[in-house]
Amino acid sequence: MESSNRFLKFIGGKNLFYILAFFILIGITIFIYTKISFIFHPFKVIFSTLAPPMILAFIAYYLLNPIVDILERLRIRRIWGILLLILGISGALTGIILLTAPAIEAQVKELVQNFPNYLSQLGNEMTTWIQNSFLAPYYDDGYQWLMDRLGEIPQLIGSYISTGFQGIQNIASTITSTVVSIITFPIILFFLLKDGKKFQRFTIKLFPPKFRDDINQILANMDTQVGSYIQGQIIVATVIGILLFIGYLIIGLDYAFTLAIVAAITSVVPYLGPTIAIIPAAIIAIVDSPFMLLKLVIVWIAVQFLEGNFVSPNIMGRTMQIHPLTIILVLLIAGNLFGVLGVILGIPGYAIVKVLGAYLFYKFKKRYNKYFGEDRGNYEMEE
Repeated sequence: MESSNRFLKFIGGKNLFYILAFFILIGITIFIYTKISFIFHPFKVIFSTLAPPMILAFIAYYLLNPIVDILERLRIRRIWGILLLILGISGALTGIILLTAPAIEAQVKELVQNFPNYLSQLGNEMTTWIQNSFLAPYYDDGYQWLMDRLGEIPQLIGSYISTGFQGIQNIASTITSTVVSIITFPIILFFLLKDGKKFQRFTIKLFPPKFRDDINQILANMDTQVGSYIQGQIIVATVIGILLFIGYLIIGLDYAFTLAIVAAITSVVPYLGPTIAIIPAAIIAIVDSPFMLLKLVIVWIAVQFLEGNFVSPNIMGRTMQIHPLTIILVLLIAGNLFGVLGVILGIPGYAIVKVLGAYLFYKFKKRYNKYFGEDRGNYEMEE
């Protein structure tokens, strides 16, 4: 009987009924929402409008806040440090764009014009290889299947035309959202940098005093995890882009600058990004010559070796402590659920969930030690 009472106290005692009632209310709320979701459409519009500039502002906040803190320690008032930093970065970006835009524009135009030819040459070479290989008997069937699929293209075009007005509306909505994001992003960033600590203190005061220390610790851990990831991943992606640009120049690969920029942008997504980035470079290298492809492979292996053994360990450290397989699974699941946004924000989201999970498990271990530790042995607690 004593053991039974102790177990009931361990799982919450009378509070368990309140917890169950709370989850039942959540279930009822979700059910009702599915029946009257149209009422919440304005809130969806508000969220979809505010989410992009807020996400951009938080990313920039984690990048710039350490610099603002340094300026503040140098006795520069925070507001002036923020203004100087934003103006300096804006000026630097404007200068870089003005200097590099003509070269990038020329390379992009040439690449867009020539890429279909690259694909055509690649297709011809693959056809020749297939016809001279053990796959030759299946070539005709495969070619016929491809022609049948291509024959369906006019029907698909017709269906797209029939929904063309909806597409125009989506394009207009996207343009509007982009303009709003560009205008509001610097404003949100400014107030995050200026009053970020005030926002945190205000959030903590919303909770009862009994839970404020725990909430403060959770927010601090989240801030450390997400901040270190965003800062580290952007630095790593930039270094990868620079290393690839140098490597592409050494081997003489066409469109080196454009391909390096693509690699830097996609490398923001760990593991999957670099794999995607190599595809256009590999197509150009294959069409150029097999020797160019070999040189590209050597450059890619060298960059991945440097990134995996020197860049990431020193920049990212072990703050995230996430296994590579876990990262891949998170990216796949988040991508399927939320698309491109899920791929970009999947790992920071997982870091937040991991902090909450670690906190709950810590509380579970303390509770277990309280009720069962003397009989069965205590959990090892890490403060």
